[in-house]
Amino acid sequence: MTPSTRRPPHGNRGDLFDPQCPTRRLLDRIGTKWTSMAIKVLAEASPQEVRFAELQRRMTGVSQKMLSVTLQGLTRDGLVGRRVEASVPPRVHYRLTPLGLTLEEPLARLREWAEEHMAEVDRANQRSQEGTADS
Repeated sequence: MTPSTRRPPHGNRGDLFDPQCPTRRLLDRIGTKWTSMAIKVLAEASPQEVRFAELQRRMTGVSQKMLSVTLQGLTRDGLVGRRVEASVPPRVHYRLTPLGLTLEEPLARLREWAEEHMAEVDRANQRSQEGTADS
C-alpha cells in the first residue's frame, strides 16, 4: 500500500474520496443552497418555529417540492424538528433542533467567505470565459 492509498488511522475519517467519510456524507446531505437557506431562516427565528409557507416566502426561488424535499431530509437527519397543527388545512411548523443549531455557525462562516471572495471568483471566471472565447 502506498502512502497515497493508505487509510487514515480512524477508518474512513478525513478521506473525502471515500464514500463513507463523515465529511463527504455530510456534504452530500447539506451541500445545497436550499439547505443553507433553510438553516439560516430557521436559525434567525430560533427558538421560534417557522411555518412552511413563511419558509417558502423567505427562500426566494425555491419550489414547494424542493422545499419539501429539503425539509424532509433535514428532519430525517435530526437537524430540523417538524410539528403539524391539526387544522384544515394542516399547518406545518419547523424549527432547528439543538444539533441543527450547531450547523449555523459553520454555514455562517461559509457565507462570510463567499461575501469576501466571490468577486475574485467571478473575475477569475470572467477571465477564463474571455480566454476560451479568444481560442
